[in-house]
Amino acid sequence: MRGCHETRSSSSCAACKLLKRRCTATCIFAPYFRSDEPKKFAKVHKVFGASNVSKILTEVPEEQREDTVNSLAYEAEARLRDPVYGCIGAIALLQTKMVELQHDLALARARLARYANNSNTNNNSCSSSASCSSSGVLDDCVVNMSYGGFSIAGQSQSSSEITQLGYLCDFTHFPYPFKA
Repeated sequence: MRGCHETRSSSSCAACKLLKRRCTATCIFAPYFRSDEPKKFAKVHKVFGASNVSKILTEVPEEQREDTVNSLAYEAEARLRDPVYGCIGAIALLQTKMVELQHDLALARARLARYANNSNTNNNSCSSSASCSSSGVLDDCVVNMSYGGFSIAGQSQSSSEITQLGYLCDFTHFPYPFKA
């Protein structure tokens, strides 16, 4: 933990400088808002307020305070960038991108399965190109985006597999429309 083992310089912490008060030896902000990072506390103070941050830090065990401050700083930064959605906006954007990538992966796997099936069919059972059909596994594949993949007709997923995978990609309940 960086804040607890560092010796403190004689200058005030970023919080006390911004609040224009004298920084004491027992200042709760000093280990986490160093004087060389004034913008970090300014953003946290603007979003949460110094009193609320102080209350949060006193309630959190000392070994978790640095992570708490980093989380507050990230949330404050996200809220200042996007006042309406904050962190949720960034999370939803990443989730939307994840669904798009899973869809692309499912299509690529289906094409790969089709080409693998076509090459096996052409090598094993076709004597002339006129007797071979161009339809392959892709015709039997169903892209199942609510569960993040594709399945081949005749194969079924167990309910435990669906339950395990279903929550990863089902964002229909998400109330905000986001564009990647």
